[in-house]
This record gives sequence, C-alpha cells and structure tokens, in this order.
Amino acid sequence: MPPHDDEANRLTGRLSRYARVGTNVAGAAASIAASRLFGTSLNREKNAADLARALGGLKGPIMKVAQLLATIPEVLPPEYVEELQKLQSEAPPMGPAFVKRRMMAELGADWEKRFASFDKTPAAAASLGQVHRATAHDGTALAVKLQYPDMQSAVEADLAQLEVLFAIQRRMDPAIDTREIIKEIGDRVREELDYRREAKHAALYADVLKDEPLVRVPGVRPELSTGRLLTLTWLDGSKMLSHVEAPQAIRNRLATAMFRAWWHPFTQIGVIHGDPHLGNYSVFEEGGEPGGINLLDYGCIRIFPPRFIGAVIDLYKGLETNDDARIVHAYETWGFK
Repeated sequence: MPPHDDEANRLTGRLSRYARVGTNVAGAAASIAASRLFGTSLNREKNAADLARALGGLKGPIMKVAQLLATIPEVLPPEYVEELQKLQSEAPPMGPAFVKRRMMAELGADWEKRFASFDKTPAAAASLGQVHRATAHDGTALAVKLQYPDMQSAVEADLAQLEVLFAIQRRMDPAIDTREIIKEIGDRVREELDYRREAKHAALYADVLKDEPLVRVPGVRPELSTGRLLTLTWLDGSKMLSHVEAPQAIRNRLATAMFRAWWHPFTQIGVIHGDPHLGNYSVFEEGGEPGGINLLDYGCIRIFPPRFIGAVIDLYKGLETNDDARIVHAYETWGFK
C-alpha cells in the first residue's frame, strides 16, 4: 500500500468527520445550552461521562483538545474535568488489523522483518496515535508510535467545529476568552501530525539534557521512522502519580527533575515541552529507588523568542527578590499596559 493511500479522498474524509463530531458532541452541547438558557437542571456527571466516551471514540484533535482543556482551571465544570482527564491515559486502542495495515503503509509490505519482534497490541493509546512495544535486531527495546489514519482531515474538521463551540462558550461564559486558546491549540496540534518534526525535537532534547542525570530522553531510530511513524528507544518507568506517598526526599527529587526538564531547555535554547498531562512522563529506577523522570513525548514543543524568555527570567527573579520594578518590566515586555 503506498504511503499516501490513507490520506486519499480527504474531502470525503473531512465531511465524514464533521458528521461524526457533530453527532457525538451535539447532545452534550445541547444539554449545556438548554440548562443555561432555561435554568433547567443538568445531570453534569452523566453528561460529562457521555461526552468523554464520545471524544475517546473519535480520537484525533477533538480528544487532544479535551485533554488540554482539562488542565486549564475554570474553563470547564469539575465534573467534566474529572471525566476528560481520564482520556489522558485510557484512550481506546485500535486493533491488530488496523496496525498491520498502517505499518505496511509506512514501512512497506515487509515491515515486520525490520523488527526482531513487534507487539500488535498497543502498550498505550492516545489522541493522535498509539504506541507499540518492539525489539530491534540489535536487541534494543523500542517504542513505536503509529499515527491513526486520516488525521490531517480530522484536524481541520475538528478545529473548525471547535471554533464554533468555543464561540458559543464565550457568549455563555465570557470569563475566559478562548480565541487565543483555539489558535494556539490549532498551531500545536497541526505540528504534532509531523513525526519527523517530533523526531528532531527528541534529538534536540537529548542534546540539551545530556548532562542532566535526573531526566532521560529516548533515542530516535530514523531508519524505522517516517512522517507518521516514530520509533524511539523504550524507557522503562512507573507512573508519576504512584509516587505521591513516597518519602519527602524522593518527591523532592522528582519535583526537581520536572522543573529541570522544563526550565533548562527553556532558558538555554528557548523551547518548552508543552503537553502537560502526566502520561508524557514516567519515573525511572536507580539503585532500587526512584531516580528521576523519563520525558516521553515530543509532539507539542513550543519555541519562544529571546525577548519573551528574558521577561520570564525577569519575572522569576523579581518574585524571588520582591523586586516590583523588575516584575512590572517583565509584563511590559510581554505587551501588558
């Protein structure tokens, strides 16, 4: 199967996507609107569960946006946040037949011979793709991230729908202006479709964090990667939230690792790891106890100009030293009046 076959007839795919998004989301949106307009009671727990289930089945950017919105305070009611956060680690996977078809499209008919072993059951499923465990012929454990088909059409269809939904949200609850949110999410989600770009991001982070013992970055296997298939070395680790009751020294170490994973690349080369949910991190063991974090996903990387970074440092130092003039200067640099 040629690599471009999954993207064929994209207009048809996009129209189909409009219909599916509208069908899945319309019921929940109508319930919310009716409750606001007519003052009727709303079973938010059931409605949130129904919406999360619909978004999980759709996959794609709609689900990615749900994940991101669940991390922004006050945008959604708490019942919705609780349900949408589940999408971060409980996305429904695609089956083995889908995997074989997609792998053939990316690496050719003999794709299985490129690996010593390949598990067609995903180890993790997310919004734009799913991850499979595999083994290279040299014995290296691999994480193979495979993008779902026709994601380009899904992105454009979903973003158009989201602009409409966000416009309705602004009229009903104008406390937060979502116009910049949808623009930023659109830019980042479109970038996440390009796995070659993500491979470059992973290589960049491997270089900038090479001397940081608390943070580990997977290696890229370019010979087993394409624009919609990314193969990285597998990093073993446990879930971050499994350590919330750990001794204070261990929690301090993990907090320091998280800070350095964000702050060092930001201040040194002007990039941040921009996808905040905890499924993108795991905790590695060293000497029989948690030693630091694995940084796992590089699809959402934000690049900033030096002027912006300088203002962040000014704000940080101003708060640290109670220097009000430096704090004001930071906000003025960003354009605040």
